[in-house]
Amino acid sequence: MKIFNTKQEIKSFLHTQGEANKTIGFVPTMGALHEGHLSLIKKAKKKNDLVVVSIFVNPTQFDNQEDLVKYPKTYKKDTKLLENVSCDVLFFPSVEEIYANNVLPKKFNFDGLEHQMEGKFREGHFNGVGTIVKTLFEVIEPNNAYFGEKDFQQLKIIKKMVKKHHLNVKIKGCKIFREEDGLAMSSRNSRLNIEQRTSAPFIYRTLKKARDKFETENTAKTTEWVQNQFEKHPFLDLEYFTIADEKTLESIKNKESDKKYRAFIAVFAGEIRLIDNIRLK
Repeated sequence: MKIFNTKQEIKSFLHTQGEANKTIGFVPTMGALHEGHLSLIKKAKKKNDLVVVSIFVNPTQFDNQEDLVKYPKTYKKDTKLLENVSCDVLFFPSVEEIYANNVLPKKFNFDGLEHQMEGKFREGHFNGVGTIVKTLFEVIEPNNAYFGEKDFQQLKIIKKMVKKHHLNVKIKGCKIFREEDGLAMSSRNSRLNIEQRTSAPFIYRTLKKARDKFETENTAKTTEWVQNQFEKHPFLDLEYFTIADEKTLESIKNKESDKKYRAFIAVFAGEIRLIDNIRLK
């Protein structure tokens, strides 16, 4: 596996690969890799000649500086995992390499997608996401880029950005990779204490029950039921639960038979924030 730390070095290398007509699959990450990340890499390996993974904890997408400082960093473990799945290239730049002396996000218009769910609770988050992903796309110039559906809103926003900015990359959404007990895999899971980790699968169990309820109940009753479940939970605090149109991400009041819906949730286990979602029937 080749490791590059500067934009110039990796661009030079990938340019020669492009001249040899090799297709590039790209998996951007913030490190602290887990099986969910590895599943994206394995998918990329099947469809591309070369797979590039980036590890970069992006400061401009954190609205909570304490969360940024405490974000898990496991570089040595990550490189071993990448080698085990035969990753071809790792891009591991510094903050200075990406942002120089101007660690500020650019402003984006995602046609309203950015104002829903996460956008309501994490000010400026998606400007930071757009800034780093667009920068990485311009450096790597991948044919295909792979993102997990756990961050479904992010996936929709990146697709919107690619379309609006006419970027020549195909965005591949991949199913949520879960632990055996149902907890959506996340780098933040490593920060959970035993009590919190034991409690966390309750999030997905509740989502599945909400999906069943939504078949016979309306949006308000389903939402109220979820809120009641978390009010009774001793270790988990609900930040939001919403049922939204998959296309617009806008919360809905009434069901329509010709539209697709998804339930989104954000929960705090102590100071650790966990998100998940599920497609509704």
